Formats: sequence, structure tokens, C-alpha cells
Amino acid sequence: MKRSAVMPTPAPQLRAALRRLPRLPLHRAWFRRLSARLIAGMKPTPTAGVTIESSAIDGVGLRIHRPNSGQSTGALLWIHGGGLIIGGAVQDDRLCGATARELGIVIVSIDYRLAPEHPYPAALDDCMRAWKWLQDNATTLGIDPRQVVVGGQSAGAGLAAILAQRIRETDQIQPLGQWLFSPMLDDRTAARRELDRIRHHVWDNRLNRLGWRSYLAQEPGSAHIDPRAVPSRAATLEGLPPAWLGVGDIELFSDEIRDYARRLDHAGVHVTLDEATGAPHGFETWAYDTDLAREHIGAAHRWLRDLFAKAHSDIE
Repeated sequence: MKRSAVMPTPAPQLRAALRRLPRLPLHRAWFRRLSARLIAGMKPTPTAGVTIESSAIDGVGLRIHRPNSGQSTGALLWIHGGGLIIGGAVQDDRLCGATARELGIVIVSIDYRLAPEHPYPAALDDCMRAWKWLQDNATTLGIDPRQVVVGGQSAGAGLAAILAQRIRETDQIQPLGQWLFSPMLDDRTAARRELDRIRHHVWDNRLNRLGWRSYLAQEPGSAHIDPRAVPSRAATLEGLPPAWLGVGDIELFSDEIRDYARRLDHAGVHVTLDEATGAPHGFETWAYDTDLAREHIGAAHRWLRDLFAKAHSDIE
């Protein structure tokens, strides 16, 4: 699909928040090191009615968000975004806390290893460890191991999608669902140089190429890339759990997300695609207090609540 070099104007209510976002020099290793130090020093963002605990698996940190009352038996394994090269679990305290309180679920968020220092399969291996830890500690956490959803935002949502594919190939308990905000799904988008001239807000194709190259340790779009590393390269999507995919209609990933949703549907997977008009990448985080973001997150919460309710009813 061809794109115009001029992107649609963002929704009016997002413009003020968008203007406040700096363009970060992510190509610079010194900045990524600085970012890691800043993330490590971030203070938790508390949510009333939710307790945050810390744990670790082989040095990989976990943040556990527990509702103080009304806890159900459902849980979410959450994976943060950052293009596979920056970020940390603490950055999503607000969304994780609000979701834990709203749905009464336990949320475990993981600080996976970042590229390029730790290329594929490091991040995915860490996510798999977190999945196994959550399953092994289900009784302690007060959850049902059959009622665990995998989810994330951006690069984290892409890791959640590939994690679901990896778990599908095992005889383990399968995820209940996939909860994917603006997922980073296809390295071949980064190889489309004609997209470089479009100044996508927040995350453009040059940054996309940096993220995928760092993670894959080779140029994105190559014919020799391991299909187990990239969600959209999977030969089949059959047998995956139900999925909710959120996308802003003017973000770089919009085509690949729509394509993935179509493939899920054709594979017989129940899929919900929620498109936000005039929304750039990741708006639900950096414009959290806008009506558009609240509506988007609200729709995601309703889908997740219905999924847990159905699972609970089926078990009874």
C-alpha cells in the first residue's frame, strides 16, 4: 500500500501533548546508556488501591501490581515498549496500575534485556522466563494459571505476540489472550525506504530500522531472518489465543497491524482491531489524560474484562 508523503494531521486533542514530546537521539549509544540510568532512577507512579512489589528471575527484574481488594483469578504479563532498545517496566506503572485496579487482576511487568547489547533471542527468552515464573507462582499470586493474558505496547506488544507463538509450540498452558497496543510486528516495514521520507510522529521508519537492526543483529527485511524472531513472519497464526489490537490510524505500524489482524482472522483466531482516528504511535501513554486515549484504554479494558468473565464462566 502506498502512502502519501504528507501524513494526516493528528487529532486536535493530541496536539499539545505531541508538541511536548522531544525527538530523542536514539541512534547515539551514549543516549541509550543515559536513558537506562534515568529509567533505573525513576520513582514508581503509585495507583490508589494497588500495591507494587518487586521480584527478579536470574537478574531480570519484575514489577508486580496487585489490587488491594477485589482481586480476581486473572493475570496479565505485561511487556513495555521502547523499540527493543530503550525503556523499562517502571514507565508503565500508570497503565498497569489503572488496569490492575479496574479489572481486579495481578499484572506482572518485566524488565527484559535490551538490544543491541542483547540481541535476539535475549528479550524473548526473558519474556518466556517471566511467563514460566508466573505459571510456577500462580498459587502464591492468587491467580489461575489458565487465566493469564500476554500483552504490551509497541515493541513489548510485538514481543507478546511472538511469545504467544513460542508458547503455542509447547505443551504448556496457553495464554488466555493477547492484549496488544500498537504492536511492532514486522521488520519488513523498516526495509521500506520510501517510508523514510514520512515524518511519522513519535516513531518513524529510521528509528524503526534501528530498533529491528539492533534486535535482529542484521538488516531488517533480510530473507535469512529467523521467522521465530518476528511475529509477522510466522508461517501460520492458527491456534493462537484471542487478540485485541489497538492502533492509531496515522502511525507507522498501521498497515502491518491491520495485516496481522486479517491474518489472525483468516486463521480462525478471534480478533478485535480498535483503530483510533488521528492518533500517532503510543498516544495512549503520552496523551493518557485525553478523551481519545481514555476511550481507547476503556475499550481495551472492556475486551479484557469480557475475556476473563468468559474464561471464569467456562471453568465453572
